[in-house]
Amino acid sequence: MIIGNMTRDPEVKTTPSGQTVANFSVATNLVWTDQSGQKQEKAEFHNIVAWRKLADICGQYLKKGGKVYVEGRLQTRSWDDQTGNKKYRTEIIADNVIMLDRAGASRPDSRTEATNNYAQPEPPHNEPAAAETEEEINVDDIPF
Repeated sequence: MIIGNMTRDPEVKTTPSGQTVANFSVATNLVWTDQSGQKQEKAEFHNIVAWRKLADICGQYLKKGGKVYVEGRLQTRSWDDQTGNKKYRTEIIADNVIMLDRAGASRPDSRTEATNNYAQPEPPHNEPAAAETEEEINVDDIPF
């Protein structure tokens, strides 16, 4: 889990198999006071990869400079470059992304959330929510 600022707009591509993938970078900042009392700062840059519908949402809503929360897992991949040297890249494979500030939002603290675990869309305002009309689901009743 990280919270940081977008360093660039997401780059959205489609793989040959038809899956959408978005790549972007997030900077996190660390500020501390050293032993001599001087304020120190360090920025760390994180490569983020989002897949499928989450990639589409990231490409549509994320913009350079925006604050974002990213939740996911680390993955390191390797390849040989043109000179035959082994290269490594560690990325965060995003499972959940929350845009903490969004341009054009009606409130400065409004948030938009996107995840790979999609819930049912909200019912129209004139219909009661499903939780209000259905009884509680027992975990033992789930077939998997």
